Amino acid sequence: MPGNRLYVGNLGYAVTSQRLQELFSGYGTVKEANVIEGKGFGFVEMSSAKEAESAKAALDGTEFEGRTIRVDEARPPKERPARRFSKY
Repeated sequence: MPGNRLYVGNLGYAVTSQRLQELFSGYGTVKEANVIEGKGFGFVEMSSAKEAESAKAALDGTEFEGRTIRVDEARPPKERPARRFSKY
């Protein structure tokens, strides 16, 4: 796995960034943990790709706060075409 940023899906809506950081800190240094409120997912950035791979292997498919979470390498955002507006 080339990156150190992970996508974490199927989170309960009550999960906070702090709780996500606590969960992943058992697998290395967490540089940043961010839950997207009201969406049920978040992102975790580990200090190295090795730590990210270790966390992914250990946590993908496990139960966290009553839900089975999905952990995968984060992909860059999709390019969106520019929107053009017409006066007419």
